[in-house]
Amino acid sequence: MKSDILKNKIETLPHRALLMSAGLKKEDFSKPFIGIANSYNNIVPGHIHLNELTQEVKRGIQDAGGVPLEWGVPAVCDGIAMHVEMRLSLPSREHIADNIEIMMLSHSLDGWVGVTNCDKITPGMLMAAGRIDLPAIMLTGGPMKANIARDGQKTHPIMNFGIVGKVKSGNMTEKEAEKFFPCTVCGAGSCVGLFTANTMATVTEVLGMSVTNCSTTLALNPLKKKQAYETGKKIVELVKKDIKPSSIMTKNAFENAILVDMAMGGSTNTVLHIPSIAKELGINISTDMFDLISRDTPNICHIIPSGPFEMADIDNAGGIPAVLNTLKDKIKDNPTVNEKSIKEIARDGKVKDEEVIRKQSNPYFKEGGIAVLKGNIATSSVIKQIAVSADMMKHEGPAKVYYTEDDLLDAIETNKILEGDIIVLPFQGPAGAPGMPEMLTPTDAILGAGFKKVALITDGRFSGGTSGPCIGHIEPEAYIGGGIAAIRNGDIIEIDLPKRTINVKLTDEQIKTRLKNVKIPERKLTPLLKHYREMSLKK
Repeated sequence: MKSDILKNKIETLPHRALLMSAGLKKEDFSKPFIGIANSYNNIVPGHIHLNELTQEVKRGIQDAGGVPLEWGVPAVCDGIAMHVEMRLSLPSREHIADNIEIMMLSHSLDGWVGVTNCDKITPGMLMAAGRIDLPAIMLTGGPMKANIARDGQKTHPIMNFGIVGKVKSGNMTEKEAEKFFPCTVCGAGSCVGLFTANTMATVTEVLGMSVTNCSTTLALNPLKKKQAYETGKKIVELVKKDIKPSSIMTKNAFENAILVDMAMGGSTNTVLHIPSIAKELGINISTDMFDLISRDTPNICHIIPSGPFEMADIDNAGGIPAVLNTLKDKIKDNPTVNEKSIKEIARDGKVKDEEVIRKQSNPYFKEGGIAVLKGNIATSSVIKQIAVSADMMKHEGPAKVYYTEDDLLDAIETNKILEGDIIVLPFQGPAGAPGMPEMLTPTDAILGAGFKKVALITDGRFSGGTSGPCIGHIEPEAYIGGGIAAIRNGDIIEIDLPKRTINVKLTDEQIKTRLKNVKIPERKLTPLLKHYREMSLKK
């Protein structure tokens, strides 16, 4: 085992003394050393219960004959960081991967468990798993359970972003908003819908990197602690058998993950995360692959924010095994951390509610969740097409250009946004912002204001909670001379989802001329953001 260097060499006798000073016993040096990267904190609702789950992971490791060694990993709540300092969220993903690489390799551990749940933490941990390629397994902490309001409506924290738009547009008073929001408080767990956290938990399970049903079992369901214990036992088995992430996270696994993501209608953030995880394993996953798979994959689930169902409904309907069973003719076989292959898990899955998980022959949408659009302002851009109304699948309108979220919110408040407008938010990309912040506050403000025919385009990204005609990830980004930087107020933009096109009615020469005179907005940078911009420009 990798930890033998600490246990059996005279040169590392001082190392053993230090480990015993931390509480290890002499007999522990004959056992596997298992790391636990625990992203608990008492700020993020998706993570407030992770210490309890970690205790069960430790118990499982010990009962299987391993030594658990725990450390902390930071976790940003995108919902809290939104409109506060969102630029640090995506960079935290790389920080988490670095954190795990540092701790695992510096202490020569044999394998590890990632105790995770929200947004960038899960992809950061999966990146680390691919990078260091030591036996690993993820324990995702599980979703919240939605509240039920007096009128029978399901309520949850992300609803409050829409309330902002209602207040800004004059459709609700601040007093009414303050009175409503307490009923959206749900407690521990990742937010109830198929936002980024639950999408990435689903991706993790389909990649084969977590125990079966882990992604949909609710945070406070007693079964979650059993899954934690099982995860602890399983990592020791993986170490003893030397089963590494590279044998599980194969090209087939990533294609399966994209397939299920498209079928369920997950967050557009997977277009950032899945390729980054695959890259750590030397596997190339392009943005075009998402579109290719989406065109051939029916959308069979209608989950918040695209539909009425929450993750608890998916769990009750049979969970990810049931989704896999529905898609079994499209699934490519691949090993998992479980004793079964992904096709075996699919075969054993059972759909318990055919309205929550529909048959391929009766989909909610004939194509998958994401579409990739291209044109004279984007070599690539991403939209969650299943969250777009039928009458906005094609849209043409004048541009309204803003450079900050505050400017856009002020425009809504002062009635400067009109039906038919296409809002443009440039300089929000990895280098431009920097950090590629999510745009949930402006997108839900537009929705909350009651607009039916207003679109938004940006080189930033969107929360999994975003719905409507919102196009993000525009490449190349404005900061490096992308065409989106050339758009001015009044320019006519054409969006055509069926044709996968996005264009501004300007000639190539007009775009080139304008780009020569672009003024890049000055932004205050922390040292971390400055470094992230530099790294983004090198990619």
